[in-house]
Amino acid sequence: MTTSTSPNQPFRYSKLGYLALNVTDLERSIAFYRDMVGMELVESRAGEYAFLRCTDQHHELVLYPSAVAGVKRVAFEMESAGDLDRAIDGIQALGVKIERVSDADARAMHVKRAARFRVPGAELPFEIYEGMDQGSSWKPTVAKLTRMGHVVFQIKNWETSVPWLLDKANFRTSDLITGWIAFLRCFPNPLHHSLGLGRSEKTHLHHFMFMVSDIDDIGKAINRFRKGGVPVTFGPGRHVASTSIFLYFTDPDGMTIEYSFGMERFDEHAPRAARDLKPGLETVDEWGGAPSPGYAQHGAVEGAA
Repeated sequence: MTTSTSPNQPFRYSKLGYLALNVTDLERSIAFYRDMVGMELVESRAGEYAFLRCTDQHHELVLYPSAVAGVKRVAFEMESAGDLDRAIDGIQALGVKIERVSDADARAMHVKRAARFRVPGAELPFEIYEGMDQGSSWKPTVAKLTRMGHVVFQIKNWETSVPWLLDKANFRTSDLITGWIAFLRCFPNPLHHSLGLGRSEKTHLHHFMFMVSDIDDIGKAINRFRKGGVPVTFGPGRHVASTSIFLYFTDPDGMTIEYSFGMERFDEHAPRAARDLKPGLETVDEWGGAPSPGYAQHGAVEGAA
């Protein structure tokens, strides 16, 4: 498997833009992500949807009511209008079905333009888009959130999906844990990984992550979650890959969320080589911790078998 893409890749990403989740109780989830995670409710319609943010942009999270909790789609922002056009044309030329989002639906999502497709193999529902509406200056509440950092999935057909993303969709490998997981960054975003893909017999959500600007946010969260009845399933600890200090906890539907303080960044032009890390808990947590039952077990991926 290759660990980088051709220098002739025709399109560039800005960042992981937002995550759309299906939740079984919309109002309960709004309260959780606002009061426990520390996001701001921006816009909602009872029984239909809710937009929440943790930066100056319109949203990082969209919640939809559903009988089955999990991921509806994961969206990446492109650097420019031209990058979006080149990505759409390039993906379509590969024989992958990609659908342009209507102007009305794009406006409803507060982006200029967007298109959606499924990653071959795992059938992950991806959106790529140009430009999101901006809001007022972000004011942190219970935690100093700075952005949504990454999403990690367990996927079937790993041997198809990971090489496709590297060779065709301009992702780069930051680190591998052999036989276990690939940590990928959407080029040229510098964060260690915006997407993680682990091997599994079934595709499902592993976790998604919010970055915090202060290590005290990790400690304060432990006490806030204890008082609020929020299960902490792993941590605090430190990852060997990415070097970040982490804390994992679950939302009301049992989906796993991570707070992360600190993350390795990659230079666009002279990045270090990807490492092949040793499988085992000592790589996941160099402080010697271990996850609790329920860690990274819940969250269907809409439309993926």
